[in-house]
Amino acid sequence: MNKANIKEKIQAAFPDARLEFVGDDCKLELLVISDNFRDMSIIKRHRMILDLFSESFKSGELHALSLKTKTYMEI
Repeated sequence: MNKANIKEKIQAAFPDARLEFVGDDCKLELLVISDNFRDMSIIKRHRMILDLFSESFKSGELHALSLKTKTYMEI
């Protein structure tokens, strides 16, 4: 799965999200900034994003995704 596909899937679920990618392939890190994360724990934020890719993880299309999640107030 490429960065464009990842971005498209996340922005469909979180239209206000800003995404910043660092690295490629196996060492891909993603910063997702969205006010939808307000008042949520980091675990819940990450679970919301990772759940979007459950089928991609099962199929092997996506192996790992390192996340950082913040609200606009936290940046």
